[in-house]
Amino acid sequence: MKTLPFTGSGVAIVTPFNGSETNYDELGRLIEFHIANATDAIIICGTTGEASTMPDSEHLAAIEYTVKKTAGRIPVIAGTGSNDTSHAVSLSKKAEDLGADGLLVVTPYYNKATQKGLLAHYTEIANSVKIPIILYNVPSRTGMSFSISTLKELAKLDNIVAIKEASGNISYTAQVAANVPELYIYSGNDDMVIPIMSLGGKGVISVVANILPRETHDMCEKYLAGDIEGALRLQLDMLNLINALFIEVNPIPIKTAMNLLGYKAGNLRMPLCDMDEANLNILKKALIDYGMKLV
Repeated sequence: MKTLPFTGSGVAIVTPFNGSETNYDELGRLIEFHIANATDAIIICGTTGEASTMPDSEHLAAIEYTVKKTAGRIPVIAGTGSNDTSHAVSLSKKAEDLGADGLLVVTPYYNKATQKGLLAHYTEIANSVKIPIILYNVPSRTGMSFSISTLKELAKLDNIVAIKEASGNISYTAQVAANVPELYIYSGNDDMVIPIMSLGGKGVISVVANILPRETHDMCEKYLAGDIEGALRLQLDMLNLINALFIEVNPIPIKTAMNLLGYKAGNLRMPLCDMDEANLNILKKALIDYGMKLV
């Protein structure tokens, strides 16, 4: 079997900003917060980390800082996807050189690709590095998805080990589980962790874990230990809050929530902007209803 980068709850960590700069002091505090609360891996520079608005120098500096700060205590997975294959290869090689334990590589967006192109794209990336690669399937953002036949071919590559499945289509996820057993599956949707783990999923790459790290870890741990009822209870208890965290495009609500709770997540980068007032009120209520205290 292939080596899995982590099992359980991997946080898709926000990138704290202070104006136009990354707030490394706060990023460091967040990393320590996650380690103290049993988060199983840090996913840096993903969608939630606003990587698409980070120039390469800042992107790679955030990866380097996270690797050094975690100091081997938990795995670091670096987002290195791009719609430009050569750019994805460059980021992936540099992230490996910086000490990342694995890579999260999203499907090419905007220009997209045929299935033949997807196979060529990921093959070139995989052949450029030795560390494990997690495919990232999120058609709502990229306008495309892997066919099962493409996944079967990609699974033949030794270091393509898993897929972050964020299609929201449980039938598709079942097809992946049934037909491509060589690939481990992580839920890419916080509201579908238990359904996906029931199909053999090994955990989640999570947004809500930014504010509920212990609960998200415990949900995965309980399920994997056979406490299905306990895991389901945690999933359902979080559901209203999870829904509120996606009332506007991620990561607008999660960074807003973190600021409301006293973290220094900082500003969003345009074209992301502050929440609509009505949605902000829904988010505040969901946080309070869950038992969280606003500052």
